[in-house]
Amino acid sequence: MNNSLLTVKDLSATLHVHQNTVYKLVDHQEIPFIKKRGVGIRFRREEIEEWLKTGSSKIYPILESFLKVDLALDKYDKLFLKGGRMSQKGKSWNYPFGSVYLRQNKSGKDRWYIYYRIEGMRTRKVVKNAQSRAEALKVLQIEVADAFRGKHGFKKQEKRIKLFDFSELYLTNYAKVNKRSWITDDYMLRNIKTFFKDKYLQEIDSLLIEKFRSLLLDDGAKKSTTNRYLALLKKMFNLAVDWGYLKTNPVKKVKLFSEKDNLKERILSCKEEQKLLDACPQYLKLIVLTALHTGMRKGEILNLRWDQVDFFNREIKVENTKSGKPRFIPINDLLFEALKNEKRLNGKSQFVFPNPKTNKPFKDIKKSFAEAIKQSGILSLRFHDTRHSFASRLVAAGVDIITVKELLGHHSVRVTERYTHSSTEQKQRAVENLTPKETTKSVHILSPQKEGILSNVLFTVN
Repeated sequence: MNNSLLTVKDLSATLHVHQNTVYKLVDHQEIPFIKKRGVGIRFRREEIEEWLKTGSSKIYPILESFLKVDLALDKYDKLFLKGGRMSQKGKSWNYPFGSVYLRQNKSGKDRWYIYYRIEGMRTRKVVKNAQSRAEALKVLQIEVADAFRGKHGFKKQEKRIKLFDFSELYLTNYAKVNKRSWITDDYMLRNIKTFFKDKYLQEIDSLLIEKFRSLLLDDGAKKSTTNRYLALLKKMFNLAVDWGYLKTNPVKKVKLFSEKDNLKERILSCKEEQKLLDACPQYLKLIVLTALHTGMRKGEILNLRWDQVDFFNREIKVENTKSGKPRFIPINDLLFEALKNEKRLNGKSQFVFPNPKTNKPFKDIKKSFAEAIKQSGILSLRFHDTRHSFASRLVAAGVDIITVKELLGHHSVRVTERYTHSSTEQKQRAVENLTPKETTKSVHILSPQKEGILSNVLFTVN
């Protein structure tokens, strides 16, 4: 038999599908084939290769990116998921061409994995950037298709796409689905698309990315801002690798700027807090008070509902958090009385801080907060500094860093350390703790000075 021809059995074995599936593709004229009396059905390698490249309106989806399959995930499962549901043993979804399963790593974080076999060779790996089963399934399909092409000498399909077009894929299929801050991504992508214009992903290398960063700096952007742009590009190119558009991520070769010198240590003193509260209108005063005594983020506060405030157990349940996990914050006496009074006076709305004009949460309080800062005479204060102040005050009161981390909702202590700052007064008290409390006596020790003159320096020792 001609080595360039494949039988139905050959094709079904390599695709990991039943031979009946291959026959169905033939019956519906969805795959190129030849049929002669006495020979049967055969498939030319070159025609299959072209079929894989161009596809058809009803191309079998296991050999192409899931992005091209015009089916919702539940419909896809209904057609191709073995048994029509996930495995009873665990969170595993088995398809004719491989499996997708969910496991937790040592830190308890969910990770998506894929598994498939090509001619007895097993492959099992984690899909590092997958945020959902649909994303892991896309990677599984791409890898199975590439493995099939490699085994049978087909040229790997090169999927070329311009950054302009891929940014729309990223925004629609990833950012809007997985990120609350997708609007920020959309804004940054405008500048990215303006610079890279009609460049294909394959044409963008580390040098071009360095030039983009230099342009941002020349336009007055801060180093921390350029880091945000590079983080966005890095995520996009990681997805491009996972989705089969690239082999490597060029952003990985570009080193980010250090942001240690950019950390702002702005902590409100007790006097400044009182000045700020006195300058706030009534609705803003309670918002600022809540921020200073809970450490909640601005968005968490503005969207707070009364059903999240548990007056009986004196705690607030923070939902829709940045980490995706709810957390509970105890309510101290001062905030308890303030919230209780607000509930009594204005508790008809489901929201704790509703906009009186719309009865819905405020979209932002930038103008009113800026005016309060101006009236109070406090310089260089951001609303987010109330969160820094909350954390630093806890540390000053002797609260351990792990508890502070849990209250702030951080995933690691390293992040929390950026929010905690020791004042000069705290450092002085810390050093004073080294001084023995018992009876002391004074001795004089001679200390040479630069001018060569000896002077007496008093040291108190036990």
